[in-house]
Amino acid sequence: MVDIDAAGGAASAGILAGALERPTGHVGDAEGNCTDCGQPVEGKFCSNCGQPTHVHRSLLHLGEEMLHGVLHFDARIWRTLPLLAFNPGRLTREWVQGRRTRYVSPLAMFLFTVFLMFFVFSFSGGLDPNMTTTLTPAERTELTQSLQSARAELAEARRAADAAPESDALKLTERARATSVEVLETRLGVADPTASRTDGLTPGSWQAQIHDAVASGDLKVNMGNGALNETIKKKLLNPDLAIYKIQQTAYKFSFLLIPISIPFVALLFLWRRGFTLYDHGVFVLYSLTAMSILMMVVSLLGPLWVGFAFLGAMAFTFGIPVHMYAQLKGAYDLSWVSAAWRTLVLLLFCVFAFSLFLLAIITLGLTG
Repeated sequence: MVDIDAAGGAASAGILAGALERPTGHVGDAEGNCTDCGQPVEGKFCSNCGQPTHVHRSLLHLGEEMLHGVLHFDARIWRTLPLLAFNPGRLTREWVQGRRTRYVSPLAMFLFTVFLMFFVFSFSGGLDPNMTTTLTPAERTELTQSLQSARAELAEARRAADAAPESDALKLTERARATSVEVLETRLGVADPTASRTDGLTPGSWQAQIHDAVASGDLKVNMGNGALNETIKKKLLNPDLAIYKIQQTAYKFSFLLIPISIPFVALLFLWRRGFTLYDHGVFVLYSLTAMSILMMVVSLLGPLWVGFAFLGAMAFTFGIPVHMYAQLKGAYDLSWVSAAWRTLVLLLFCVFAFSLFLLAIITLGLTG
C-alpha cells in the first residue's frame, strides 16, 4: 500500500515549489492600480512588482493552479530538464548570471524532486533484507559445517544457562548463540517456519538480529551522552519503527543536504575570486536534483528487467562523475584538467557530506 504520508509530502512539496517560483496573481482595483503595490498598471502585468493584473476566480482555474504546482506543467520544465541532464554547467551558469525566466528555479526543482523521490520509493519499495542468494556447493558445505558448530555451541550454552538460571550473562550468551543458529538456518533455507519468538519478531530476520544485538550488548552505541545512548538503544529494540522514523526524518530534513554540501564546494574554489556562496548553492541544488532524478529512474526501472538494474548500476558508477565533471567545467568555466581534479576531490567530499547527513538524520530519527 502506498504511504499516504509520502503522497502528501510529494503534493505539498510540489505546491510549495510552485509558490516559491512566482506569486499568485491579483485583480486590479477599480482605478486601474495594482492591488499588491498600488502602482498604476497598464497591460497584463504590473511594471513595478510583476504581479498579473487579473486571474480567473473559478474553481476550474484553482484546479489548474494545483496541477501546475504539483506537476510544474509549463514550458520552463521542458527547457530545464534537458539542460540539467546533458548540459548542467550551462544551466547553473545561466541561472547565476541572471537568465532565469526560462528555467525552473533550483530550489523549486530540488524541493519537488526530493519529495517526489520519496513518493516513488514508497511505490517501488526496496530490496528485501532477508532475501537470500543462490549458494554454490562449496558455500553450502561451509555454511552447513558452521551451522553444526553453532548448534553445538547453542546446546552447550543452554546447559550452562539451565545450571545457573540466575546468571544474566549466560542467558545473553544463549540468546546470541540462538540468533547465530537462526541466521545460518535462514541462509541455508532450513529454518523452521513455525518457529516463533516471544517478542513477535521473525527468527533470523534483520529486525531480530538488531534487537538481539542491542539486548545482548553486542551492538554498542556511543553518541557522547549517556541519556542519548539509552534513548537510541530503546528505539533500536523495535527496528521496524526505528527504520520508519529514520526514513521519515530523511525526507523531512532532506534540505539539510544543502547547507552541509555548500562549504565542501566552496573549498574547491577557496583561492579563486568571483564566486559566492550563492553560486555554490545553485550548483549544489541542481546537482542534488539530478542525482535524485537518477535514483528515481533506477528505482522505477530496476525491478522491471535485470538489464535496467545493470544500466542503473553503470549510471551510478560512471554517470555521476561525468555529470559532476560537466557541471563543474561549464558552471565555473574551468579547463578540463582543473575540472577533472576538482571532480575527484568533490566525489570524496560527497562521501563526507553524505556521512554527516546520515549521522544527522539517524540521530534526529532515533531521538525524536
